[in-house]
Amino acid sequence: MTADGTTAHATGGRGAQAPGHRAAALRHHGDVEVRGEGAALTDLAVNVRTGTPPAWLKERLAASLDSLAAYPDSGPARRAVATRHGLAEEQVLLTAGAAEAFVLLARALRARHPVVVHPQFTEPEAALRDAGHRVRRVLLRPERAFRLEPGDVPEEADLVVVGNPTNPTSVLHPAADLARLARTGRTLVVDEAFVDAVPGERGSLVGLLDTLPGRTVVLRSLTKTWGLAGLRVGYVLSDPDTVRTLAAHQPLWPVSAPALTAAQACSAPGALAEAEAAAHRFTRDRAHLLERLATLRGAGVREATPEPQGPFLLVGHPRAATVRERLRESGFAVRRGDTFPGLGAAWFRMAVRDRATTDRFTAALGEVLESLPAGR
Repeated sequence: MTADGTTAHATGGRGAQAPGHRAAALRHHGDVEVRGEGAALTDLAVNVRTGTPPAWLKERLAASLDSLAAYPDSGPARRAVATRHGLAEEQVLLTAGAAEAFVLLARALRARHPVVVHPQFTEPEAALRDAGHRVRRVLLRPERAFRLEPGDVPEEADLVVVGNPTNPTSVLHPAADLARLARTGRTLVVDEAFVDAVPGERGSLVGLLDTLPGRTVVLRSLTKTWGLAGLRVGYVLSDPDTVRTLAAHQPLWPVSAPALTAAQACSAPGALAEAEAAAHRFTRDRAHLLERLATLRGAGVREATPEPQGPFLLVGHPRAATVRERLRESGFAVRRGDTFPGLGAAWFRMAVRDRATTDRFTAALGEVLESLPAGR
């Protein structure tokens, strides 16, 4: 049992949690880095695509304001999302962001042995703990590039939560490996908040929802690709019984009319084509960022995984905490790593941005690294 009341199961014999992974740390997110005085910094801490929402989406949202006198009707948005994924409408639940979905799962589903695979987005564990669950952690190892093997998850786990691609490591686990985690008597929850930033949505489990044993739940978010963090819109994809169970724990009209408009609009063929183009752009911009970071490896910089697939990178350096603070002084905000279970102060996460921003950032990072006193 760890100091914060969770149970740790570390792969490869690793020990207890590092300090700082108490409940408050689980609720630390990248937006904190750019609030207040941080608002003037170049934002590499939040994984929302720049230049969003696009003009056409803003126009659709603005037009939806004329309907605010009416209670929201989720039907058209649910049908649009279902069509977009080739599922039945009864397999879709619209939520106030993917974060609400984690709360619903924690409150609505029974689990005696819930497991969260870390490092990953911390809200799933926070929601489970708030609902009274005792959470067991599977900690993936940096020496294995934070890759998950199905045998890492204990056999008795009856609820398993994993991100794909995983925030903050940028690892995309093969769909076949995740499918091996599904079994009768187990709920497999896959957070695919960033999979639309992967060309072809490679690695998604949506196409296997109706074939896997047990219960499989896939979570999606419109926050990242479409720049809708302030609107709060996401959805759950699962079997009809699970959708009904989760819906029973929602309040009336949980998703606003503008958010439903966004879900419908972003499920249209033209929007999907735009998202796919953005995913390819992320791939090119990430490759440029990796090339620039490679020039700094002699100064101690390392990437968490050799094949990152998300619109962000996890970067390690022995003195990352100092580097992060000095980057702020140089005008750049990156996401601290020590609030993610399984990581420590030697890591920070950064969003993939356009090449010009990357060039400015890596130049500043190089200057920071050169300024560090030797041997300290």
